[in-house]
Amino acid sequence: MKTAFLVLLPFFLFMACEKPSQNLNKAGEDLLTSHQIFVDKTNLAYEDTVYVSIYSDIYSETKDVRFLLTATLSIRNTSLTDSIYINDIDYYDTNGELVQRFIEKTVLLKPLQSIDYVIEENDTKGGTGANFMVNWGGNSDQLHPIFQGVMISTNGQQGIAFTTEGMSVSKR
Repeated sequence: MKTAFLVLLPFFLFMACEKPSQNLNKAGEDLLTSHQIFVDKTNLAYEDTVYVSIYSDIYSETKDVRFLLTATLSIRNTSLTDSIYINDIDYYDTNGELVQRFIEKTVLLKPLQSIDYVIEENDTKGGTGANFMVNWGGNSDQLHPIFQGVMISTNGQQGIAFTTEGMSVSKR
């Protein structure tokens, strides 16, 4: 029994050190990957780029004290009838440098479907001026999806939560 325990202990310790993805659905699939499809982007009647500001931390008391935040990018298809297609989700830091590309294929959002992506509280790569650039498209210029940043955190008895709204920066 002791031998089995000693043999399995390193395995359990290794597994405990592996950081699980914060964006898994109930089936254990990455939320963005599970929605990815192949779409011929040239057939989209309308395309747009949306800028969403994200704060992974904010200043508190002085410029030297920062309050870390969990940030969520929320994308919601508000159409009752039409799907939208998310072609790119890119995360940039305060200096405008690309931190991460979140999808490799187009993400399909069916009518009234939404998707979120979480930047964990201890992930400060983006800084106070981080942002997402989301390229999306659809079969109509009458679609009006919602792109929001939702930031939240608590520290002792102090809590903070706020949202940011995405804004179109390029209609094509």
